[in-house]
Amino acid sequence: MKDPVSGFDYPETWIKKCQSPDLLRLAEEGLAVLTSSGKVLRRGYTTGTTAAAACKGAILSLSGVVTTVPVQIPCGLIVPVPVSGSGGTASCKKFAGDYPEDVTAGCEFIAEAIPQKKGIQLLPGDGIGRFSRDTPRFRKGDPAITPAPLACILASIEEAADLQGISGVQVRLHIPQGSVIAKRTLNPKVGVVGGISILGTTGLVEPWDDHLEESMCQRLSAARNAVLTTGRIGLRYARLLYPDNEIVLIGSRIGEALVASTGEVILFGLPGLILRFISPDLLDGTGYETIEEFAASSAFHPAMQSSLAKFNKEYPHVRVVLVNRDGLILGESP
Repeated sequence: MKDPVSGFDYPETWIKKCQSPDLLRLAEEGLAVLTSSGKVLRRGYTTGTTAAAACKGAILSLSGVVTTVPVQIPCGLIVPVPVSGSGGTASCKKFAGDYPEDVTAGCEFIAEAIPQKKGIQLLPGDGIGRFSRDTPRFRKGDPAITPAPLACILASIEEAADLQGISGVQVRLHIPQGSVIAKRTLNPKVGVVGGISILGTTGLVEPWDDHLEESMCQRLSAARNAVLTTGRIGLRYARLLYPDNEIVLIGSRIGEALVASTGEVILFGLPGLILRFISPDLLDGTGYETIEEFAASSAFHPAMQSSLAKFNKEYPHVRVVLVNRDGLILGESP
């Protein structure tokens, strides 16, 4: 049995330990993760998936009551998302799955659909954050909606408009508690104000508990030539660059993963999480708030190489490879 999201082949021993056929089916569908103990942890939906469902539900509700909508999320899966829609307005509450630290759990997204003569239009409203300054990827004033979820939202709007037989629609999206919830996120530190961000590389929120950490550690202790990657972008490019290696998604658990690893390993991914682990004070005195912003400056490369050289002395068995969002290598250990 393979996880359709990560591509991981579940060991037969893990499958046999699972006592619930229904939960095992969720893992097979990609809506949950099977751990080494046989416990199944449910994946949640990202803010991007939740927003797309609300928008699609609003349009479909123009012709009747809507309670569930199918959404094709960025990883390619089509998932059923509960909504409450009627008369052109729909509400969708964010499902966090088995991820207790998700501060946006239960957050309500509301969309209103208004037919128009031609074209689709998304109007992000209250509770959706906006950038307070220019960044390498966004301009000041842009809504904090990253490319993958934006594409998912627009595709969902277009699909719903086609199903309704309308040539154009304007969708207004807002998050009533967005500005309150945002204060408990990293948004204030990364220059996003007024609300939460709409995110989601895959459309799913990964669960986490002690069982999943134990499963990760078991995989690493048994693996040879492991590649540890911190996120979905790294996972995608690691599979292309290291097709013969065991690729393990570790998230922010870098320290735990390095302890569990045996032999030579590669730590691979975007620079943000990795450099913050290697050199927590890297941004001190730079004038930059994020690694992404610092990476666009001429001072970044020498600072990065210095950090990698110091890390190499402490962890000589770990090769660090940092890439950008296009998969180009920014730097690697000596």
